[in-house]
Amino acid sequence: MAGIDARIVIIGLPQVIAALGADTEQGIWINQAYLLGSIIVLLLIGRVTDLFGRKNIYTSGFAIFTVGSALTSIAMTPLQVIIFRIVQGIGAGIILTNSVALIVDATPTNELGFCLGINNLGFRFGAMAGLTLSGLILSLFSDWRALFYVNIPIGIFGTIWSQLSLKETMFGEKGAKIDWGGFFAFTVFIVTLLLALTYDAYGIGSRLTFYELITLSIVAIVAFVLHEHRCEHPLLDLKLLKIREYTGGVIAQLINAIAWGAVLLLLSLYFQLILGYSPLQAGISIIPFDIAFLIFGPLSGRLSDRFGHVPFTTSGIILTSASLFLFSTVGQFTPYLNIAIFMMLFGAGIGLFSSPNMSSVMSAVPASRRGVGSALRATFFNVGFAVSLNLAVVMISLIVPYALVTQIISSVNIGVITQADKTLFLSGLKTTYLWLAALNALAIIPSAFRGKGSTSHNEKVQELDIA
Repeated sequence: MAGIDARIVIIGLPQVIAALGADTEQGIWINQAYLLGSIIVLLLIGRVTDLFGRKNIYTSGFAIFTVGSALTSIAMTPLQVIIFRIVQGIGAGIILTNSVALIVDATPTNELGFCLGINNLGFRFGAMAGLTLSGLILSLFSDWRALFYVNIPIGIFGTIWSQLSLKETMFGEKGAKIDWGGFFAFTVFIVTLLLALTYDAYGIGSRLTFYELITLSIVAIVAFVLHEHRCEHPLLDLKLLKIREYTGGVIAQLINAIAWGAVLLLLSLYFQLILGYSPLQAGISIIPFDIAFLIFGPLSGRLSDRFGHVPFTTSGIILTSASLFLFSTVGQFTPYLNIAIFMMLFGAGIGLFSSPNMSSVMSAVPASRRGVGSALRATFFNVGFAVSLNLAVVMISLIVPYALVTQIISSVNIGVITQADKTLFLSGLKTTYLWLAALNALAIIPSAFRGKGSTSHNEKVQELDIA
């Protein structure tokens, strides 16, 4: 369900912008608001589940997501859509954080990589369905609101099923309180950081506004760290970051997410606005990525349970960078078969990296901190994913005039884009892919820094450190 909605707007974004009469800034926030909502609540929810249990919080995530979907489908203005997409994101953040913690609670260590790979499989199946469903819905109904109708029956079913089928797991702390001060400081940090990056990427507001937001963001994160050191029951136990296997894994994941988060939207724009594909055709065209991920995600998870994470995380990073380089060679007349092969290599690289990396990260966290450990991991991923699109726009704008970038992103009529504009935009895409390939390669450093890991030894050390 979270996968469907993470991707369902990608294909339909030009149509949503046109139907609502939104400007480019609003269009970007319609897509970004979902991630923003998820990021804001992750640490809070992770801490709450460690204190009070996971089942009921997890179930509430389904309910909140369903309500957010229903509200989005009846929204009348761009601002309303953005607000209700934030509500959706809050529900999705609750679901995603708890799903990983629940699986780790229930799974033997020697099967963790495979089981987390299956969890990723569920997310990717939803993401693949989001691409095809969005194209099909827009082709049949020509109404962007129908994009969100699909979530309502699924959400109702998920809410009831999770409540009936899940067992409670609780690692409570007597007398522990919620760290609202830390939550406020972290929220200010995330919101101002994303606002600053978005304003800078899309030329919104003055440079003074950008500097003010960045300054406030830095002050907020410093205040958050100082507060967490002093707080008796912190929102984020910073001792988790002393665990080398955990810290190396989440930093590698952050870099990887920044490098590939915008790629699917860039491919969608290429197919729709450069090649003239319909939304359905664009959605179907991106499926090779998901097929490769569906194959390699669980497979690498299973094999990493036997042989360790290092061969798979490292090869995944290398393959992802190689595929991003291959994307930089794509032109207007590149055969689709070539592009499909590049997308399958891309999906294989992400699949090889993600499941073993997540297994390595989560197996390094003590049982009593799995909720917040999962939340911080998800926070790093979502921040990277949100930053990725802004970074991609900045990179494209180094080659393509900003006015043309915004025209292309918000256009639903291929006829308004001249051949010269297409050529220039493709040049910007190629440069962007090259930079993203180089950035992704940097993830090898923190991934290698964490070492091979020794779960049984690590857990003993961690329990002593955190006690």
